[in-house]
Amino acid sequence: MSKDKSNIVTAESAKSSAKIFNYGNIASVLIPFPIFILWFGVSMVFYAMFRHHPNPRVGYYTQIAAYQYYTLAGFLVPAFTFAPKGMTYWLVVWGIYVVILLPLAIMQLIKINREKWEDVTIDKAKNGN
Repeated sequence: MSKDKSNIVTAESAKSSAKIFNYGNIASVLIPFPIFILWFGVSMVFYAMFRHHPNPRVGYYTQIAAYQYYTLAGFLVPAFTFAPKGMTYWLVVWGIYVVILLPLAIMQLIKINREKWEDVTIDKAKNGN
């Protein structure tokens, strides 16, 4: 039995976790059906997991990606609900969505890759484990 009272979240693990929401955003715009719809639900699970990650930078990047996705998804609901008949309108609106969200997600991934990540130690005694 180990007497070590701490766990370590590696820098690489935190960096990978910080990227997940952005990867989901990219997939949701490049493969709109069914990924966009599925990502809307699955993203809530990832947000809940990573927003309160032991490394606060993971939570920060997750929150930014979530704001970007949910803001644009919120605009899409009325835009598609009241869309005129025909695919042209839908494609134009979706194209705008791609042009906005794709660069934002890529910029966040670049920032995440450039940031210096450090290991985080979680004290088991504080967490009651």
